[in-house]
Amino acid sequence: MTAAEPKRPDLVTITDVARHAGVAVSTVSYVLSAKRAISTATRERVLASIATLGFQPNAGARALASRRANVIALVLPLRTGMHLPVLMQLMTAVVTGARGHDHDVLVMTADEGPAGLRRVAHSSLVDGVVVMDVELSDPRVPVLRELGRPSVLIGFPADARGLTCVDLDFHGAGARCVEELVALGHRRLALLGAPAVVYTRGTGFAHRTRAGFRAAVATLGVEGMARPCEEDRESVASTLRELFGSHPDTTGLVVHNEAAVEHVMTLLPSMGRRVPDDVSVIAICPDELAARTRPALSSVSIPAEEIGRQAVTLLMAKLAGAPASDATLLTPVLTARASTGPPLSRSGREGSAPTRGS
Repeated sequence: MTAAEPKRPDLVTITDVARHAGVAVSTVSYVLSAKRAISTATRERVLASIATLGFQPNAGARALASRRANVIALVLPLRTGMHLPVLMQLMTAVVTGARGHDHDVLVMTADEGPAGLRRVAHSSLVDGVVVMDVELSDPRVPVLRELGRPSVLIGFPADARGLTCVDLDFHGAGARCVEELVALGHRRLALLGAPAVVYTRGTGFAHRTRAGFRAAVATLGVEGMARPCEEDRESVASTLRELFGSHPDTTGLVVHNEAAVEHVMTLLPSMGRRVPDDVSVIAICPDELAARTRPALSSVSIPAEEIGRQAVTLLMAKLAGAPASDATLLTPVLTARASTGPPLSRSGREGSAPTRGS
């Protein structure tokens, strides 16, 4: 190659661009990364040199120049008792939100606990971390407080001080379901909750829903019981048989177990319980599940897409050094559909309980 021959574009370096534009190498880096204000004239000169030389900065070079990986980690340990469709909605929302901020997502599905967080943080692979499936006494929480990487939790531990958390207000969701059923006139209620293993490991959303259900039952002066519920049809049938065997006058069901919802709705008629004439059912689940069930389910929506978007927005604010709200609780929204109504007597006559709005 002679002195007059231009370099191939893939061989052009940032130093070549700087020399051609008559600026320092750092100035070229600032133009590429947009991390520092550069005058319009200088920026245009650098961009003109990049175009003339055919410089092709790679992602690694940009990351080195900006000291940012442009990658966030989504820590989503896949455990028993987790409902994958909702998790996939959350994951998709996080990935889509991150791409809107020019970030990729590293999904960590192994249940590595604190060790996994330390590994990814110390490797400089990611700029920040979104953590899911948060437990009340989550062993990852102390590590998150120590990390040099910004983090956001989808879910709340028992002690959320110093953390940034976002989720549906599950305590409020459990209470809202009770309030709706009581307003319709129901006086004996039951909660069919998550699988037992979810409560055993202390998963926050399940415990908070149950606590909200119990608090509302006590406040409103009605009777209520809470049962864990497994996901397979036979286990759901067994739980329902036990429930109605011990409390045959139960007329209101709250279901917080997406995988069990359709089993509940198909099993109740086979047990001689018409929906909503004999039993009213409210689920805490995604709207699309509630709408396709027959009869259509009254439900408190799980706004997975909104939760995922908010988590990314909060994390990006922290990455930019801007203040981010410590606690974001989304208000439960209940949509009444065909699965709820005033309780009727077993003979089919409407009881004396008040109807909706009375």
